[in-house]
Amino acid sequence: MTRLPRLGHADLREKVCLIAGASRGIGAAAARHLAGCGAAVVLAGRNRAAADGWARRITEEGGTAVACVLDVADDESVAAAVAWTEERFGGLHLAFNNAGTQGPSRPLHKQEPAEVTRILDVNLMGVYRCLRHEIPAMLRAGGGVVLNTASVGATVAAAGIGAYCASKHGVVGLSRSAALDYARHGIRVNVLAPGAVRTDILTGWLDDEKQLAAMATGTPQGRIAQPEDLAPLVGWLLSDATVFMTGAVVTADGGYTVP
Repeated sequence: MTRLPRLGHADLREKVCLIAGASRGIGAAAARHLAGCGAAVVLAGRNRAAADGWARRITEEGGTAVACVLDVADDESVAAAVAWTEERFGGLHLAFNNAGTQGPSRPLHKQEPAEVTRILDVNLMGVYRCLRHEIPAMLRAGGGVVLNTASVGATVAAAGIGAYCASKHGVVGLSRSAALDYARHGIRVNVLAPGAVRTDILTGWLDDEKQLAAMATGTPQGRIAQPEDLAPLVGWLLSDATVFMTGAVVTADGGYTVP
């Protein structure tokens, strides 16, 4: 007898997923969820010890997970992580490019060029480097799905974080172009645009609880999300449930961009 699918639980069995920026926050939560959906996950990031800790936890819970070092600001590091993933698991089918950074909030003319360059290098060029090496691996595997993390800062602006908003707008443009480049090659590329999620990037920008409470109040749902709130959405976007979706930007912001 045919079984009904489990709602909200993507089927990612026999898929290998590389997650850049997986040592904490949304990346770590997504890794755990994707493993629960049956994927073999590679938790990649600069903090190898933290990624190893999550990989051990996932393995103890019955999933398949390993960790490796990946610095999205270093092209050779990205290439090595993709090659290691292919060697370890025989291919690459899914990629969640989630690594990112933020800088201090200040008016544009007070932002140092070196700081702006660093933010663009990680947030925008980092996604480019990942795509540059992941896509050939997916072509070798016969197709795949890429999900790039942007931000609601890719659809609206915020004062004091011009470089961050510019980098995230760039991720959308880059992803859409890649979606067109590879649409007929079995590779889909979409964008996740989170709103306020309690991660190090958010708490680094808003550094006290009063500011965080004000942001929660300004969100129609009246709260700041936890990383685990977004993990099922990541699984869905990487699954065959979205087989006819490419070049899309999906917001998860508690209604922040609705008004």
